[in-house]
Amino acid sequence: MSKTDRYIPACGHDLLTPLYDVTIKWLMPEDRFKRHLIRQAGIERGHRVLDLGCGTGTLTILIKQTHPDSEVVGLDGDPRVLEIARAKARKAGVEIAFHEGMAFQLPYPDGSYDRVLCSLVLHHLTTENKRRALKEVYRVLRPGGELHVADIGKPSNLMAYLISLFIRLFESVSDNIKGLLPQMFAQAMFFQVEETTRFMTIVGTLALYKARKPG
Repeated sequence: MSKTDRYIPACGHDLLTPLYDVTIKWLMPEDRFKRHLIRQAGIERGHRVLDLGCGTGTLTILIKQTHPDSEVVGLDGDPRVLEIARAKARKAGVEIAFHEGMAFQLPYPDGSYDRVLCSLVLHHLTTENKRRALKEVYRVLRPGGELHVADIGKPSNLMAYLISLFIRLFESVSDNIKGLLPQMFAQAMFFQVEETTRFMTIVGTLALYKARKPG
């Protein structure tokens, strides 16, 4: 794996992985924005749904609990975080397949999924790997399938802008903060690209997006 493709754990270091869930709950209105993302996705009975960059499985489990008649898969590049996700799914009593893999090299055939959801993942990727990941998402979606994203967005006020200056020291968020994600979705051949809503958080503006594969 090249230096560009190197996997970065959710909290930046393996030793901090067990703290991820607590950190996110403190930094963001996690339950509110993830439930909003699931409602936005319009998941139907029998849909195959991929949680891309599933982390500890919080969103993955919530998708399955909300839509028990859908097939839900979580994918992440960190085997340690997947162990946590599997344990949480067993505790919740839901059946979810968790796979190890990278967003820019998905281990699935073309047209495998009806929906791909992606929460707080893209800002970890370099610009090139964002483009690669979006092309991969497009490939594995069925015609008419949809991508739904929650991630750091363009600052919506002065406070969010000042926070973004600090965050840039630790994350690859430049594309997000410049508001380039919708443009990148369109470049990956998605259409009906839209920023649907925003949440203000301790780490700045969190934006939700949706995009559709023609078909």
